[in-house]
Amino acid sequence: MIRVRFAPAPTGNLHIGGSRTALFNWLYAKAKNGKFILRIEDTDKARSKKEYLDEILFSLEWLGFIWDEIYYQSQRSDIYNECADRLLKLGAAYIEKSDNSGQAIIFKITPQRIRVNDLIRGEIEFDAKDIKDQVLIKSDGTPTYNFACVVDDATMNISHVIRGDDHISNTPKQVLLYKALGFPVPEFAHLPLILGKEGGRLSKRTGATAISDYRKMGYLAKALVNYLLLLGWSPGENREIIDIQEAIKLFDIKNTNKTAATFDLDKLNWINNQYLKKEDAQKLTDELIPLLIEKGSIEKDNFERGYIVSLVKLFQGRLQTLNDFPDWADFFLLKDIKIDPAAEKKFLTSDLSREFKLFVERLEALDKFDIVSIETAFRELISELNIEAKTLIHPIRVALTGKTIGPGLFEVIYYLGKERTKERLMKWIKRS
Repeated sequence: MIRVRFAPAPTGNLHIGGSRTALFNWLYAKAKNGKFILRIEDTDKARSKKEYLDEILFSLEWLGFIWDEIYYQSQRSDIYNECADRLLKLGAAYIEKSDNSGQAIIFKITPQRIRVNDLIRGEIEFDAKDIKDQVLIKSDGTPTYNFACVVDDATMNISHVIRGDDHISNTPKQVLLYKALGFPVPEFAHLPLILGKEGGRLSKRTGATAISDYRKMGYLAKALVNYLLLLGWSPGENREIIDIQEAIKLFDIKNTNKTAATFDLDKLNWINNQYLKKEDAQKLTDELIPLLIEKGSIEKDNFERGYIVSLVKLFQGRLQTLNDFPDWADFFLLKDIKIDPAAEKKFLTSDLSREFKLFVERLEALDKFDIVSIETAFRELISELNIEAKTLIHPIRVALTGKTIGPGLFEVIYYLGKERTKERLMKWIKRS
């Protein structure tokens, strides 16, 4: 059976690179009807923190990468010690005493050529003469990364080790340990790095942000997973939007790109927009209500859900992230709106009292207050006044919304309602 693992250390949050590795492991397990193992590498007691562990577990669950088994290295010290003792008895390791009365166990490296058939990169060859003897158990009694990794992968029956190519240098050391312990050597697949848009490794400025922060920024989990998938794999036919269930049917780790992927926030925003367009408005409303409460746009126990759903439908085709909505739709929800000073200067300095008043009268006279009727009333008015539509559209929009962009003006008026539209326009009539 295919058994793969993702092995984060709780010394920091889950970022884009780690989540891409988790995805490719989880996806390969699903594609091959195997098992996805989560191993928490928490032997560094000084740097491992519960808040990092909680964030990693929460983020993996949010992304949908549910593990079949979970292990903690901190609970496995007896297994590491037993394997280190075995190497000592075989003469493959030796004890080195330190000044502080502790002692370390060191693995002897013997000269040889090491060949690894990487499933992504093909055959890679190493020369053991370039590797120095390896510490297995440090003088404080904790196992080193490479030793614990080998013991864990072997005893957990990991069949494929899928990880970032920054681990390639660890591979020959680990292969020698597998062989010395008499363990089967797993298949290896090293994923290319993810680079920033301008080249170089990811930084906070170029996307190296915690997955939990992407959630807070308003990205949908399935959109982020779709984007992570494209950072190293393609479904073919120039497709960029793919459902994860379909990806499971198509995915094979051998088809992963050999070259580095580039993280592009604009591309992520585009993909998120594609998912937001198609998402059920009720589900989006569930996500947005806490944001609206937090921003002060609505009161916790005093809002009309159906009205918010209608606004979500109005805006969702334009949203790049969920966080856009509270800012863009605030004029529908707040009693007092803020007018953009630049927009006011450009569109509301002329005296439009007569035009605004005539338009209010047309709206008040409507028996049927719907988008078509509102537009008809507007078109008839500008025709009678013999003015261009833009002469009134832009000033009315700014007076009603405080902004120069947004949904169509007649949709804005419809969802604001007759009374609020009249109230906001009358303010400018009185001031003129």
